Amino acid sequence: MGIKFRLTVMNFLQYAVWGSYLTSMGSYLVGVGLASKIGLFYAMQGIVSLFMPAVIGILADRWIQAQRLLGICHGLAALFMASAGYYALTTGAEVQFGILFTLYALSVAFYMPTIALSNSVAYSVLESNNYDTVKAFPPIRVWGTVGFICAMLCCDAAGFQTTYMQFIQCAVLGLVLGIYAFTLPACPTNRAGEKKSLVEALGLRAFTLFKQKKMAIFFIFSMLLGVSLQITNGFANPFITSFRDIPEFASTFGANHANALISLSQVSETLCILLIPFCLKRFGIKNVMLMAMFAWVLRFGLFGVGNPGGGVWMFILSMIVYGVAFDFFNISGSLFVNKETDTSIRASAQGLFMIMTNGIGATIGTLGAQAVVNHFVYAHTEPTAQVAGWSTSWLVFAGYALIVALLFALVFKYKHTPETAK
Repeated sequence: MGIKFRLTVMNFLQYAVWGSYLTSMGSYLVGVGLASKIGLFYAMQGIVSLFMPAVIGILADRWIQAQRLLGICHGLAALFMASAGYYALTTGAEVQFGILFTLYALSVAFYMPTIALSNSVAYSVLESNNYDTVKAFPPIRVWGTVGFICAMLCCDAAGFQTTYMQFIQCAVLGLVLGIYAFTLPACPTNRAGEKKSLVEALGLRAFTLFKQKKMAIFFIFSMLLGVSLQITNGFANPFITSFRDIPEFASTFGANHANALISLSQVSETLCILLIPFCLKRFGIKNVMLMAMFAWVLRFGLFGVGNPGGGVWMFILSMIVYGVAFDFFNISGSLFVNKETDTSIRASAQGLFMIMTNGIGATIGTLGAQAVVNHFVYAHTEPTAQVAGWSTSWLVFAGYALIVALLFALVFKYKHTPETAK
């Protein structure tokens, strides 16, 4: 069995776990009376990303082989997610926020580090087999998005997107990946015998990257762009589903199958991943990230003016540009960090990238988005007023993304020599 195929399976399962609930959990929470808490659930992914990826990255860099640590984390995440699903099953509509949130939080605390960790495993294995990561990784990573899509569609087709069963689906896939990870090739740790400073001993040297102006600005804007990452994951499904309460849109496909419609975003993501090697070589990291930022403006803006009826084409266009918005930032940023850092701290550096994006950025973004949605949407009870509030909210998010893009264009300096894709 080829090494690329084995890494492909890893990536497929890695994101199928996440796709089982990430875009549909908001609708489940609305159904059990926790609509005003959606932001907290998604923010928890960011909060744990403030420290868990760095801690796990340190362990992978120095003490525990990355593929084994990947298996351990997925096993624990699956255990807690299964517990959340079982609790929701036994309590039904009487689910208590505190208990469900705690079990969910423990699960994502172990899942979120695996995003950076799976990247580190892939990079390590590819490099040890003499592959160029910029060329070899994107075609492998694209299958992670395929896994995400399959999990979303399975959740929708099975009728799980408004029920606790999405948590059970997530747990089963996580357990499978946890076992599979132990069969992957060994990833070396860095146990140099010379005397090291406390910072080096703890594996915290990745934070010294902030001493480099280029990297400091890159990480700061990664955080600012990270604000946008989880907004549509948390609120797109409840937003589209809310149109069911308006007679004009009640019978439309999109209003009744939000996950299927949103899955077009991941289809776009799958295709856009394949463009990354060409775009990075041709345009450089700055222009690629600018493309991502302006794509976020369109992503939010089209939601603000579209609907699942005559305006469904705007929703579809929003889904298409998502591929550029997400991939050209997340994947290109990860490759950039891998290229610009020393091998001894790469896993820690990937963890730092996660802290800035899915940690600080996503936490601020989801909590801020919840405040905006609570003000413009959930402050009203009449369906038409709520839909109007959703439109205003999406336009607010689009305005934020535009400001970040303009600032990045002015501040981030990176000399790039264009190459012809080979």
